[in-house]
Amino acid sequence: MVTVNGKACQVDGLDVLSMLEQKGFMLSRVVTELNGQIVPKNSYESTTLKDGDVVEVVSFVGGG
Repeated sequence: MVTVNGKACQVDGLDVLSMLEQKGFMLSRVVTELNGQIVPKNSYESTTLKDGDVVEVVSFVGGG
């Protein structure tokens, strides 16, 4: 089980890119943190989520 933005999710075994796509995040508007460390976008496909990981996804919203 992986915690994503405070909620337990069954996404262990997926890479970060697949998890973000599955959750419907716009890749161009997010920053992803895994266990307290920012994951570079070029590492999304090579970073596999494991049981017990904690992921925070921050979305940028435009407006004025």
